Amino acid sequence: MKLIDAHVHLSDTEYTGHIEELIADAKASGVSALVTNSMDLRTCQNDIKLSEQYSDLVYSALGIHPWNVNVLKENELRETIEYIQSQKGKVVAIGEIGLDYKYESIWEQQLDVFDKMLHLAESLNVPVIIHSRGTTDKIVEMLPSYRLNRVLLHWFSHPMTALVKAIDNGYYITEGPPVTYSNGIREVVEKTPLTNLLTETDGPVTYWKQPYNGQLTKPSYIRNVVAAVAEIKKLSAEEVAEQVAKNFETFFNIKLS
Repeated sequence: MKLIDAHVHLSDTEYTGHIEELIADAKASGVSALVTNSMDLRTCQNDIKLSEQYSDLVYSALGIHPWNVNVLKENELRETIEYIQSQKGKVVAIGEIGLDYKYESIWEQQLDVFDKMLHLAESLNVPVIIHSRGTTDKIVEMLPSYRLNRVLLHWFSHPMTALVKAIDNGYYITEGPPVTYSNGIREVVEKTPLTNLLTETDGPVTYWKQPYNGQLTKPSYIRNVVAAVAEIKKLSAEEVAEQVAKNFETFFNIKLS
């Protein structure tokens, strides 16, 4: 089985000193692709280094996360855009970008950064990977006004009305370890066609429920995710993994070896 972690943050400080361990874990567990998502200029630069170092496994999605909008240094937005433009051909998507309701006090700044990231994706003709906590309805309404290559809504949880619109628009959904214990996430997976689904860990997010127990999130968790999706879809794990790998190739325009 070729397994896919379509959303992870390898340049997060929690993973410092653990990269070789994570790469070994991925290879030992059959994970064929890790899409590392950046948060700011520093992580963009580091993610490119990782994708060059592990070119058979790690792929870079570059962008500015909405959580980082309020701590952007002077000129950092411009410098980040220029850096991403300079990495054309190495960037498989613009991500993780989006909007977050918890940062309503900087809503206008969030909208400005999100808009510039979406226009950057248009100009580079690459997909977008989107964070939409509490803002999914707004984002699904906004996106058709952009000429986007493809759209991935990461860790989709609600509302179901937005899920229906997203699927109708041809968007993709990623789900991760919570599918093994969250009824809400399991319902999303049930209602999402397998052809629109990708798997993720979102590491280093810490999962406290069984069987994760607060350990450092590893690529091998994807095996649990695939098993849970297979149970929901009443398919074999092999069938799910094969379709998710196809979805990965289609979405990111990457041929797995």
